[in-house]
Amino acid sequence: MTTVRVLLADDDALLRAGVAAVLGTAGTITLVGQAADGFEAVALCRDLEPDVVVMDVRMPGIDGIEATRRIVASGSAARVLVLTTFRHDEYVWGAVQAGASGFLLKRASPERLIDAVLTVAAGDSLIDPAVTRELLDRFVTPTPGPAPSAEGKLLERLTGREREVLRLVAEGYANAEIAELLTLAESTVKTHVKRILAKIGARDRAQAVVVAYRGGLVSGRPH
Repeated sequence: MTTVRVLLADDDALLRAGVAAVLGTAGTITLVGQAADGFEAVALCRDLEPDVVVMDVRMPGIDGIEATRRIVASGSAARVLVLTTFRHDEYVWGAVQAGASGFLLKRASPERLIDAVLTVAAGDSLIDPAVTRELLDRFVTPTPGPAPSAEGKLLERLTGREREVLRLVAEGYANAEIAELLTLAESTVKTHVKRILAKIGARDRAQAVVVAYRGGLVSGRPH
């Protein structure tokens, strides 16, 4: 059985131990290394070649955002899953721009963490609905006026079905929930999401959510 190789980066030794214990319960995940700061995370990612880096945001040396940026810029195949508290965290948009593939709250359940690691490892992006809300509250201001925004023009590239799927993504629904709401196979939803990202030039769901709100596709808050 092929296992997902994970590197864990967090300056809190107790939290690392807890996350390591959770990941150790999944037979499909192997923890290959632990880093206590951003510099060590970048170096170990180069040496160990993990599939996924579970990355804290606030760390000494260089923070998780800069570490993510360096890992992505290096051409590493590793995908980054960012863990955040959000209580005072102002770095989420920076993580989006740095190239993180997933965002999860530290208070997530063990099952949710394992699922997030496997989802990111499979090449999909993941964004916790609470992360979506935080992004919108802090960083998204819909463009007023009759003239279409740059994001609005990007949305014009989408088909009606793709706009419908993106609206639900922006409202915080997972692929399985979207499939149920639209009476589609989950694999079909995944295909739609990949096409949406390609058409609007978004790296992941987080960037797509921002485009959806700034482009006026959605005006309310995520469910």
